Amino acid sequence: MITWEYATVPLMVHATKQILDNWGSDGWELVTVLAGAPTGAPSTTPEGNMVPPPPGNPVAYFKRPIGD
Repeated sequence: MITWEYATVPLMVHATKQILDNWGSDGWELVTVLAGAPTGAPSTTPEGNMVPPPPGNPVAYFKRPIGD
């Protein structure tokens, strides 16, 4: 049976390809990329409508098999 180890890595938008390539060359397979946790607090428009905070940096989720 294959067992896996996992890693989460924050991505910097200006270096995304380099980061993904580095992890891939170490045997990590990209599973998904999700938006990071929001930064800051929600705000409101002059009309009183809620505006959510912007998302943080994307986060990459990797996996690779653990050797026996």
